[in-house]
Amino acid sequence: MKESHCPSKSATVIAYMEYRHQGHCVYQTQYHLVLVSKYRRSIFNPGVLAYLIDILKRTKEYYPEIEIEKVNGDQDHVHLLLSIPPKLAVGKVVGIIKANTAKALKDKFPFLKNVYWGTPGIWSDGYFISTVGLNEEVVKKYIDLQGRTDSGQANLVLA
Repeated sequence: MKESHCPSKSATVIAYMEYRHQGHCVYQTQYHLVLVSKYRRSIFNPGVLAYLIDILKRTKEYYPEIEIEKVNGDQDHVHLLLSIPPKLAVGKVVGIIKANTAKALKDKFPFLKNVYWGTPGIWSDGYFISTVGLNEEVVKKYIDLQGRTDSGQANLVLA
């Protein structure tokens, strides 16, 4: 998010945000999700991590409302930046991601069946989730300028 002055217009850009639209809803919801491998096993070598990223990119084909924006990881966990609509529960989306990636990874890499013998999953039961929100000052400024913007006293552009 950044504040800058638009030289071509006499307006102030409060923030750059990508809004998503659905039926009766406009939203900008991003989450930082961390998934940990079961028993903290070091299973994400470069090849496994690359394949995981590829699987996650294909998630949009089957779940177009789930937008996975960034993925990275270490040997025993992965970080995701994702956007989901407010109508979907975060826990439901995490379940979808865990189930689809676990199956695909076990099918592609047989060594995972030996590492996690007798269990269908590769992920620990828990996860970390955090919202990635707007800067509080940006929101306060936007709210402060609303009355003036509506009455034509100030030009406010969210680009």
